[in-house]
Amino acid sequence: MRVDLLIPDVAPPANASAPQADGGAFGRLVDAAGAVLEGAERAEAAFAAHRGGLQEMVVERARADIALQVAAAAAQRTTQALATLLGMQI
Repeated sequence: MRVDLLIPDVAPPANASAPQADGGAFGRLVDAAGAVLEGAERAEAAFAAHRGGLQEMVVERARADIALQVAAAAAQRTTQALATLLGMQI
């Protein structure tokens, strides 16, 4: 009679040379949107202090609004995808 040991499945060891995740693509998207919003605030402050032009302020605010819309859409789609995955029966 032969007896073999059962070896449980384990996760593979982490690769030390692989770059560490910094929040993933969504984290980078939110960081980029925050940077654009800060740029818009600086442009508005410069215009209020008579150091910047109206056109630059409007363009920066439009860029910030678009970045915010993209980040909000990404968050909504991520939430929908997660809800779909959690709702699956397995």
